Amino acid sequence: MNIAHNMARAGFRIALLQLKVGSNKTENVENALGKIRNAVQEHGARVVALPECFNSPYGTKYFSEYAEEVPTGETSQSLSAVAKELGIYLIGGTIPEKVDTENKIYNTCTVWSPEGQLLAKYRKIHLFDIDIPGGITFRESDVLTGGNQLAVIPVDGAKIGIGICYDIRFDELARIYRNQGCDVLIYPGAFNMKTGPLHWELLARARANDTQSYVATISPARDKEAGYIAWGHSMVVDPWAKVVASAKEHEDIVLADVNLKTVDEVRAQIPIFRQRRTDMYETKLQKS
Repeated sequence: MNIAHNMARAGFRIALLQLKVGSNKTENVENALGKIRNAVQEHGARVVALPECFNSPYGTKYFSEYAEEVPTGETSQSLSAVAKELGIYLIGGTIPEKVDTENKIYNTCTVWSPEGQLLAKYRKIHLFDIDIPGGITFRESDVLTGGNQLAVIPVDGAKIGIGICYDIRFDELARIYRNQGCDVLIYPGAFNMKTGPLHWELLARARANDTQSYVATISPARDKEAGYIAWGHSMVVDPWAKVVASAKEHEDIVLADVNLKTVDEVRAQIPIFRQRRTDMYETKLQKS
């Protein structure tokens, strides 16, 4: 199924899939595929985005067991096929990616074209290592390796930048994406019951305000029986930093129309990026 789309700089419909995630990888992937088809066939989505760790439970003890190679693994192959079947851009949430030649595991977001081609692979740069007394202690770096490459994807006249969960706390990353011309920032994430109520919406709106971009955050649905309980509340925030669509804690599809004219208007009316005093300060991407 392919849907004709206006390629002018007008925008597109995005669907965020807040998915249930269990211990069975095959069932997790099949559930995602069904929801992707629904988002496109019933709701006309051009871009579909999945949550962090959508094919496995979230936790350091699971990453090695569920890890796959990209793009040859079963999850990647399924995402490639459904993107081609539906003619969409698919932001493949994240999966644990193994690289046997390096003996490393990454938390990786794959991005697929309407032809089913791998457009980009983003590996989580900032690893989630925190210790909140009486709250939560978690160390991704015990198992995962951090990435060192950004991902910018052209979609129908727009540019999308990818981050993963903890990356949203680092405004420098968002600003670099803005400097590279991004109109939309997408963060698959799994905030917990301590940081979610405090910071999930705050950070999404802050990054939208900082960059005058659309920001989408995509969480797994909440499972109170899981070892790590996700906050949920997937949302789309517009360039005015207004939440335009959101979920609660349950499995859901969040739909929003990304209007690139709104991006252009906000940036013209409050022109902070050309007003920066780069003679005094600057955020730059270091070349490796």
